[in-house]
Amino acid sequence: MSEQGNQVAKAAAFIASGAVIGAGLGLLFAPQTGAETRRSISRYARKAQVQTSRWGRAVKSGVEEALDRKSVKAKSCEEERPQLTAVLN
Repeated sequence: MSEQGNQVAKAAAFIASGAVIGAGLGLLFAPQTGAETRRSISRYARKAQVQTSRWGRAVKSGVEEALDRKSVKAKSCEEERPQLTAVLN
């Protein structure tokens, strides 16, 4: 790995370790009890799961719609191929 790559890896490690230490200190000095913190984290995780599922369904339907449009356009091109061939010949 190059010197610049080592510098980037060190910087990333410092940032990651700082984030972990900061999160740990935040939990230690939080103004709520451990049970409340766990409940809050659990609620947040459930909301994130629901939102991710919604986003996944939206992406899936968008991809399906795009594929359907593509197949319709491909069929119309196949239908017009004889006409185009006749014009070109």
